[in-house]
Amino acid sequence: MANTSEVTVLFIPGLRDHVAEHWQTLLAARLPNSRTVPPLEQDGLSLLARVDAIQRELDTIEGPVVLVAHSAGVLMTVHWAARYSRPILGALLVTPPDLASAWPAQYPSPQVLEQNGWSPLPMGPLPFPSIVAASSNDHLASLEAVRLMAGDWGANLVELGAVGHLNPASGYGEWPRGETLIKRLLG
Repeated sequence: MANTSEVTVLFIPGLRDHVAEHWQTLLAARLPNSRTVPPLEQDGLSLLARVDAIQRELDTIEGPVVLVAHSAGVLMTVHWAARYSRPILGALLVTPPDLASAWPAQYPSPQVLEQNGWSPLPMGPLPFPSIVAASSNDHLASLEAVRLMAGDWGANLVELGAVGHLNPASGYGEWPRGETLIKRLLG
């Protein structure tokens, strides 16, 4: 059984990239050997640019890796897994958005995302163990839509209850359960 000091935990943020008070940022600061995919300076909505950024970061990492993705970072991770091949110990996929639902006005529309390569979303089994953590009141995806994604990806579903989008706007900075779920992936 590996532990978090023996693996690199690669954090894959969503479209907002680095947010100082986000649970991913706070957890990355605490975990040894953690890395975060850096923000894009251009082509921020380009899925291909985002997936390539994940691969560039992985190219710099030797040894075992666990992926920890939030929101659109989950979608990036699934697209990465469909395009690239590398041993991954597991992935924690937290509150994935549903590309088929209408998002609030402050988010890109499904049409804009489609124009930038985000859909169709790969729906086959992921080539590594994964946990999808789902909210019952996420404004970017219904619990049923996330259940379907998790099932299609062959992931274990963990229902978190009413946690919104599990971000600072939903009242989440520190999220201790994230570390617990990473440890669960490590066996």
